Amino acid sequence: MPNTATIRPVRILGLDPGLRRTGWGVIVVSGARLSHVAHGVITPKETLPFADRLLHLFEEIAQVIAAHAPDEAAVEETFVNSNPTSTLKLGHARACCLIAPAQAGLTVAEYSNAVVKKCVVGTGAADKDQVGFMIRRLLPTAGPTTADAADALAVAITHANNRKAKALGQVA
Repeated sequence: MPNTATIRPVRILGLDPGLRRTGWGVIVVSGARLSHVAHGVITPKETLPFADRLLHLFEEIAQVIAAHAPDEAAVEETFVNSNPTSTLKLGHARACCLIAPAQAGLTVAEYSNAVVKKCVVGTGAADKDQVGFMIRRLLPTAGPTTADAADALAVAITHANNRKAKALGQVA
């Protein structure tokens, strides 16, 4: 007897945090099919006070969520920079990327940079050009993307693949 159960599409928001540029991308996963919905970059004015830049980032992410109604979100983890002040500021931007989806009631997953690169390119040491190349292949309707938006779409794809693996019992 054929399986008549339908697969419910899941809309995933991927976020690549940054204080100067935060990339975002929304995809739909339905079974093994990935579809591009939208992507962009949030760029708070660098002349704004720090708190206002964070507020702008938070509000823009909330607007992306309202506009595209994702079911789940995924955020790239912060890498430790050689400059502790920069790392701390990036952590603040990342907090906005975690709190805005959580406030909207979304589950939020986190993935390291190396895991995202390995999932999309096949190696955790891939560079931004390789990630962009693979995003153009995996999501051809996305058109041209900036590196930040491509990274965000890669985070969303990583989450899509990880949730499939969990459903199959392949990931703890």
